[in-house]
Amino acid sequence: MSPRVAVVGGGISGLAAAHRLRTLLGPGAEIVLLEQRDRLGGVLRTVDLAGAPFDVGAEAFLVRRPEMPALLDEIGLAAALTHPTAATATIRAGGRTAGLPRGTLMGVPGPQAVLDGVLSPAGLATVAAEPDEPLDWDSGADVALGALLRERFGPEVVDRIADPLLGGVYAGRVDTLGLRATVPALAAALDGGAASLTAAAGAGMAASGQRAGTLAAGPSGAAPQPAAAGPVFGAVRGGYREVVAALVTAAAATVRTGTTVRALARREGGWRLELGPAPAPEQLDVDAVVLAVPAPAARRLLEPVVPAAATAAGRIELASSAVVGLAYRAADVAGMPATSGCLVAADEPLSVKGVTHASTKWAHLGEDGLVRVRASIGRFGEAATLQVDDAELVARTRADLRVLDGIDSEPVAVHVQRWGGGLPQYGVGHGRIVAALEDAVAAEPGLAVTGAMLHGVGVPACVGTARAAAERLAGALARGSGRPNPPA
Repeated sequence: MSPRVAVVGGGISGLAAAHRLRTLLGPGAEIVLLEQRDRLGGVLRTVDLAGAPFDVGAEAFLVRRPEMPALLDEIGLAAALTHPTAATATIRAGGRTAGLPRGTLMGVPGPQAVLDGVLSPAGLATVAAEPDEPLDWDSGADVALGALLRERFGPEVVDRIADPLLGGVYAGRVDTLGLRATVPALAAALDGGAASLTAAAGAGMAASGQRAGTLAAGPSGAAPQPAAAGPVFGAVRGGYREVVAALVTAAAATVRTGTTVRALARREGGWRLELGPAPAPEQLDVDAVVLAVPAPAARRLLEPVVPAAATAAGRIELASSAVVGLAYRAADVAGMPATSGCLVAADEPLSVKGVTHASTKWAHLGEDGLVRVRASIGRFGEAATLQVDDAELVARTRADLRVLDGIDSEPVAVHVQRWGGGLPQYGVGHGRIVAALEDAVAAEPGLAVTGAMLHGVGVPACVGTARAAAERLAGALARGSGRPNPPA
């Protein structure tokens, strides 16, 4: 008998898992994709902004990781892959805009760091003195990255460099992010005996192949990466909605949007899901389940059946944010800097944390002659900044664009996208939390978990984790049925 598998969650992780399950289990398997919202894609969302597809969730992905190029090839979208222009990014710090600092590892200064124009003379002196300060490091330890950087480099490196770089990735403050989960190369260098944080950053850059003095970065929602040969980032012409649609087609799943999964329970030979409204619940019996939902939903569903996993999921906090997309006539923004965008230091008196000059960064977004800009607002622990109406968010964004870009014109189109609890926070000990969650789930036959809360918030990481979860379930189903193991 062909297996029936439920995938709970229709974001990129759930869609990628359903697609991989179809590939491995074949056309006879029944795959049911359940999504609480009325649309698929999760934090991937493409809207029409002044007549052009415009991503207002995740914007780009790392093409140096193999998952997305491989997936695009599998679903027939390889030709839609595009890369940014050569425009470079800037940073707003100390009341002025400067080029993005060079020679840092995710904002941690290395031996050849160039920080002029971003740090004050006192801040530069503190960075220069760090290699001579004794370093006490316990191998294997995990600490809050912000506290470590403040101790070694002073507050300016944190507020003006590391926080804006990492804040664009996690919508979080560097003071609450864990070293090992966010800058693992730095942790590895410290474990290896680096004599200072400066030396550790240099070793981390060398290990990852980053050329001295270069860093490709921007307010993209993807982590800045070493600037070696070839493109760093990629996007899809037509937006992520093209990926979502192609995955739905390739997965050939029964898709049910607007469907809440209220409970998960074991049954003989598989699992039972309770769906729909509480007064009239529906039961769905399946052989296996993939949970591709945010941490709070995972905690709720796992609590009755795998309490240890639920406890771990409950320790992962979420941050909320918003994206404001604006379109302008080119003549109205003729003085806008020809850069890919600007990151904003945490100590700047501005509302936005980053601005992307989307039609400068991505050539296809300016082909119709309009100029499109996207701004990100909101960080972990600052929910109050988002507790205003859309008109106020737009007003704050426009006020900041006057400061950053000299734009004072009326946009021809605006879109506000709110992401409540959209990004998991990778705090101190995140790796241990994830290991506890995955170990507990792995002990339950026919159950797997995936999503941004595990091994990376970027799209490639989500795709990779989803495929691994699908492969584990498909292998277990094949062994249980006596069929040969599915191909890799």
